Amino acid sequence: MTAARIIVNGKETPIAPAAPHTTVLDFLRGRGLTGTKEGCAEGECGACSVLVARPGVDKPTDWVAVNSCLVPAAALDGQEVITSEGLATADESGAPPSLHPVQEEMAVRGGSQCGYCTPGFICSMAAEYYRPGRRAHGDSTGTTDSADPAGHSDAEHGPNGFDLHALSGNLCRCTGYRPIRDAAFAVGTPTDEDPLARRREQSPPAPVATEYAQDDSAFLRRNTLAETLELLRERPDAVLVAGSTDWGVEVNIRSRRARCVVAVDRLPELRELRVESGSIEIGAALTLTAIERRLDGAVPLLAELFPQFASRLIRNGATLGGNLGTGSPIGDSPPVLLALEASLVLADADGEREVPLAEYFTGYRQSVRRPGELIRAVRIPRPLSRVTAFHKIAKRRFDDISSVAVALALDIEDGIVRKARIGLGGVAATPIRALATEAALEGRSWSTETVESAARVLRGEGTPMDDHRASALYRSAMLGQSLLKLHAQTTEAVSS
Repeated sequence: MTAARIIVNGKETPIAPAAPHTTVLDFLRGRGLTGTKEGCAEGECGACSVLVARPGVDKPTDWVAVNSCLVPAAALDGQEVITSEGLATADESGAPPSLHPVQEEMAVRGGSQCGYCTPGFICSMAAEYYRPGRRAHGDSTGTTDSADPAGHSDAEHGPNGFDLHALSGNLCRCTGYRPIRDAAFAVGTPTDEDPLARRREQSPPAPVATEYAQDDSAFLRRNTLAETLELLRERPDAVLVAGSTDWGVEVNIRSRRARCVVAVDRLPELRELRVESGSIEIGAALTLTAIERRLDGAVPLLAELFPQFASRLIRNGATLGGNLGTGSPIGDSPPVLLALEASLVLADADGEREVPLAEYFTGYRQSVRRPGELIRAVRIPRPLSRVTAFHKIAKRRFDDISSVAVALALDIEDGIVRKARIGLGGVAATPIRALATEAALEGRSWSTETVESAARVLRGEGTPMDDHRASALYRSAMLGQSLLKLHAQTTEAVSS
């Protein structure tokens, strides 16, 4: 077992003497890399974002932007990190480093005023700059006149193929977003001499076993699932982390500390994705971004969920296993997975068992998962329902917590609803299936009369409450409205 260290801007840097709960943000700032900032400490502002080398989808390595304020430094043991300082390149003459193309565009287009958020924007922008497959709209070569607005395919994609959603989760309170967008839409493509572009052709650092302890707390990582499950048998009180997008908030905002944290994000057995004739199995530790890119729309309901799930920065670390493991009644993935009739593969040192998601939650943040047990995979049966929708009602369009979440999956043949599955979030102590509404739809015509009747039933599902996000009355109204909206959309599609 080697001493824990991180490769920061090309240099190996020991993690010691940082405590096991120390975040990557504090670790970097403690070593003088103060471009990385803390704004919110809960993954909502992006001022802390850095680049991490991860296994790629189209190339051996992807440069992925993550919130450094949430990830424990020990979680990146043996991994490769680039900060905003590391993007600039220096030669051997001792001259000042040359600005990275992303930094150059931000400077010349006025993308920075106070500068506090700028390094985070630059790291997120650089991740999109290096994204394999990014191409100028209508041009397979990836080159275009960036000043030509006619190249825009829509308001959220530049003529250079830049996806503005890559910057979601980054907030700016003084510059304004237009010059930042202008900079994003002006960047070109990496040159052959670009060292970070060349780095994508090599594999990322391999996962390493980690045993980083200090005083009475420890951060542990094992190489295999079997070794991890044996560790959990010995330490059933351990906190499991993958992307740490939830646990990191607990550490920062609520000052929670754990005597033992066990990382599962790099276990190969939890990072598989298999599409078979009868099911789709998704590893519990695959990030949402990786799932989205690898499925590439094969599960339309998930494809509708992902853009509404937090921000790109969060999705680059968050996992389905983590979202389900917290047991939150307002998690975005449970309603969708309930509508898809998903089941969970739970594993411990004695073996595996499969539990329907509809039977997994037992109470507020409680589940059937036993001490020493973890979620290995999510299993979705095939064939998939043809008519699906995910409606997230929140105060903001993106990067917000649901007031109500409704996922619908219906099989409609010859105008008759043969099967209906509806998952709900935010209206009970747990995510639930709308069983009464499903029964009110199945076997009946997909007509205005049927849908209006079922919508009245749906308004009565769950036990919604009043809180600062929405009233119980509003939540109930949105449930019924969601079904009416789906009917209107499907009717318009058929008539057109």
